[in-house]
Amino acid sequence: MLFPNTLSLIIANNSYFCSMENTIHNRPLADRMRPLKLSDYKGQSHILQGALGKSLDKAMLPSLILWGPPGTGKTTLAYLLASHLNRTMYVLNAISSGVKDVRETIEKAEKQRFFNAAAPILFIDEIHRFNKGQQDSLLHAVEKGIVTLIGATTENPSFEVIAPLLSRCQVYVLNHLSEPEMKEILHRALEQDSVLKEFTVNIAEYEALFQLSGGDARKLLNTLELIVLSASINGHIEITNQNVLEIVQKNIALYDKGGEQHYDVISAFIKSVRGSDPNASIYWLARMLDGGEDIKFIARRLIILAAEDIGLANPNALLIAQSCFNAIQVIGMPEARIILSEATIYLATSQKGNSAYLAIDKALEYCRNNKAHPIPLHLRNAPTQLMKNLNYGAQYKYPHDHQGNFVYQYYLPDDLKDMKFYLPQDNPKEREIDIRMKSFWKK
Repeated sequence: MLFPNTLSLIIANNSYFCSMENTIHNRPLADRMRPLKLSDYKGQSHILQGALGKSLDKAMLPSLILWGPPGTGKTTLAYLLASHLNRTMYVLNAISSGVKDVRETIEKAEKQRFFNAAAPILFIDEIHRFNKGQQDSLLHAVEKGIVTLIGATTENPSFEVIAPLLSRCQVYVLNHLSEPEMKEILHRALEQDSVLKEFTVNIAEYEALFQLSGGDARKLLNTLELIVLSASINGHIEITNQNVLEIVQKNIALYDKGGEQHYDVISAFIKSVRGSDPNASIYWLARMLDGGEDIKFIARRLIILAAEDIGLANPNALLIAQSCFNAIQVIGMPEARIILSEATIYLATSQKGNSAYLAIDKALEYCRNNKAHPIPLHLRNAPTQLMKNLNYGAQYKYPHDHQGNFVYQYYLPDDLKDMKFYLPQDNPKEREIDIRMKSFWKK
C-alpha cells in the first residue's frame, strides 16, 4: 500500500509521495495513480467546493470525519489536505492501534508545536473500529486543539463515533464516483502511468468497467491494470464489456486483493437471504466472518433487510434482527457467530414482502413531485383559544370512543382522499391486514 497501516510521522511537503517513486513497479495501479496535489483529486466536488474548500482558502482545517464507501478517496484526501496545508501528519490505523498509541502520538504532537504554529493532523483510518475508551482518549487533544483529527470510516459515524467526539468534528460524506469522473480517471491512468503507457489501449466499451467498480476508484484502476496485463497482444488491447467480464472472472483473486470484496460479499449475502436460500446465506455469512468482517455491520444489514424485504409479511423478523444486533454486542466473537447464524436462517426462511418499503418510497415520491396539501382542520392541533376559534381540531372523532376502536373519518387531505400508498401483498399476515382494513374502510 502507498499509505502505512501503523503509527507513522509524515511532514506534509510531498517528500513521502516522492519517496515512493523508487518502488513504482511493485505497486498496484491504484496506488501509482494517487494524486500528488489537491488540484488533481477527482470527485467529491461537493466537499472541496463547499465549506471545506472555503476553510482551505484561509489555511484553516477543522477536525473532521470522512465517511464513505471504499475507493472514494478518504485516505488520499486526508494526505492531500496535510500536504496542501504543509502540516505535520501522524497516522494511526484503528485495527492495530490502542489507547497507548493514541496517547504517545498526542504527546509527540504536543512537543512538536511551537508558538502559534498550526496543530498537526492526526489521521485515524477506520476510526469506527476504535472502542469508546480509545475514542475518549482523543477528546482532550481535539478540544484543546493539540491535534486536528481526520477520521476515515465506511460506517455511519452516528452509530460508530461517540457523541462527544462527533460533536467536535465536521462530518463530510464522500460519494461513489460518477461515470464521467471514472472515465477521466481511466484516461489519466492510460496517459500518465509509466507501466500502462507501454501499451496501446483503446476502451471501446465502458459499461462493464463501471459496473464492476461500482464507483470505487481503487477497484476501477486495479481492474484496468488486470485487463491490460492479461489481454495485451503485442502491446495492443481493445477493451470490451465481454473481455472485461471474462478476464475478471478468471482472475477474481487478483482482481480483489486487499479485501475489496467487502461490498460484493455483503451484496451476495443480502440477496441470498432475500431469495430465501438459507444455505447460500450461511455460506456468505461464513465468508464474511472468516474474513474478519465487523459483526455489527452484518447485524445492521440484517435489520435493514428485515424491514425492507420481509416487513409486514412477518413483523417478528425485525424483532429478531434487532435482538441479534443487541446480543452480538454483548457476547462478541466467536459465540456471536451462532447468534448471527440463527438470525440469518430465520430471515432467509421467512415469508417475504416489501410492501412497507414500496409504500414509503411511493409517498416520498409523491411529496417530492407535488405541492404540500393543507392539513384537514379536524386533524390540527389547537393549543390556543384562537386556534380553537378557527375550528382547529373541531369535529375530530376519537376512535377509542367508538365500537371496535374505529370510527370512519378522513385523515388525508381532501385532494388525496382516494390515494393508496400501502398495498397489502399476498401473504398470510398481510391478507389478515387487508381483510381488517377493508372491513374498516368499506364505505
